[in-house]
Parts: sequence; C-alpha cells; structure tokens
Amino acid sequence: MAYLDWFYEHGKKHKAIMDKLTHLSPMEVVQYFRFDNMVKNEPDFCPLYKNNKKCHDMKELNCYLCACPNFRFNDEGFNVREGRTLYSACSIDSKEGDRYISDDAIHQDCSKCKVPHHESYILRSFDRDWFEIMENVAPED
Repeated sequence: MAYLDWFYEHGKKHKAIMDKLTHLSPMEVVQYFRFDNMVKNEPDFCPLYKNNKKCHDMKELNCYLCACPNFRFNDEGFNVREGRTLYSACSIDSKEGDRYISDDAIHQDCSKCKVPHHESYILRSFDRDWFEIMENVAPED
C-alpha cells in the first residue's frame, strides 16, 4: 500500500473516532488517544494493537498524531539526490529522526522520533479537524 493510501484510510479512522468524542474537551480527547485506551477501545485503529505493540518505544505513547504533521511524503518522489529518489522527509528535521538510504531511495526513518506522541506537543496545536487540516498539507521538497 502506498503511503498516501494509508494516510487517507488512517484519516478516516481518526475522523470516525473524533465524531464519537464531540462531547469531550480537548484534554479529554487527547487522553482518549493514549495507547492503552486505544488498544482497549479502538482495536482496529492500528494493526499493532492486536499484539499490544507500540510503534515507538516510550512509556506514555499517545496516538492522536499517528500520522505526524511533520512527515512529508511523495509516493512518486520529491527529487533525485546522488542517484537516489527522496520519497519522504521531516519538515522540522527532528534530531530524533534519521534517514534510511538504499541503493536507489531515501526515506525518513521516524522510528526513534517521539515528538508528535507527547501530549504536551499535541495540545499545543490541538484541532478537532486534524484530518481536514492534514489533507491540505501539500508534500514539500
């Protein structure tokens, strides 16, 4: 599955959950997206949930910004650098992020980045219409 396809499918799941939580405050919504609660109450949100597995090694993982607002992608590639196609990057160049480089591709490696999974980060830019906002984020070079 191409990343863009995953992104839209994931966004639909996120929106369906948000539609159920209209009665909650922003803090309560963010708390609802805590990993332990999501595994229990939204088992179809993430394929890792069925094995109670986290995507990032952190004690207080929050899944609200699973599709990170700082991740930029282009399934066709942004450009070619030294013979390799750049497919994804971090718009804030997170110091916790890395790059996976193969013979012909460059991909952002977010596996060690925890930035969008901290509740304080989520609350600073919380918006109930997260998916509608993310749909308008154009891939960047």
